[in-house]
Amino acid sequence: MGKSHRWLIPLCCLLLTAGCGQAPRTAEKAKEPEKPPEPVSAQWAFHQMYVYARSWAPDATPLRLASIDLEKVPCKAGKCGAWEAVFVSPRLSRARRITYSVIEAEGNLHKGVFAGLEESWAGPRGQAEPFPVAAFKVDATAAHELAMKKGADYAKKHPDMPMMYLLEKTRRFPNPAWRVIWGRSIATSGYSIFVDASTGEYLATAR
Repeated sequence: MGKSHRWLIPLCCLLLTAGCGQAPRTAEKAKEPEKPPEPVSAQWAFHQMYVYARSWAPDATPLRLASIDLEKVPCKAGKCGAWEAVFVSPRLSRARRITYSVIEAEGNLHKGVFAGLEESWAGPRGQAEPFPVAAFKVDATAAHELAMKKGADYAKKHPDMPMMYLLEKTRRFPNPAWRVIWGRSIATSGYSIFVDASTGEYLATAR
């Protein structure tokens, strides 16, 4: 072997040694399991729905916002697994129900934003009337906290009673107001508290 090739022998040995010393590649880390769905705040869900509403009608204005208590993702301290909003368009004379849910569920609820069919709308039919988005400053979480303070005695007597949250603008109050309701519906509820959704102030108690 010529002198010019003698250096190849130690180089090959070095490469073989280095190769043997390397640990075999480990399998890719298993994907972490998805976190269980969690309830979301009213304002967060509302803004997801509002973006869609404005793409439907540039003048879309909220008429009401209500929580939906899901069995798998129940409401907790003002956050819920699903929310439903009704938007109206005076220009189109139409209304549209839009939901936001963290899971697929019964009642035509789909994960994310889902819009229902359009309906005719010629102006307020009942007590509720459209309100400006800018007036919606107080989240349901803050309304819940105040309601728990004002209704402490009732809450203590009914610790496991489900709660729902309804945001509307009526002639009763100057600003849109949260109605924090003990029970699954207004019709079956025996106690609820109103909180101003613009200022966060306590307004009234209904029994």
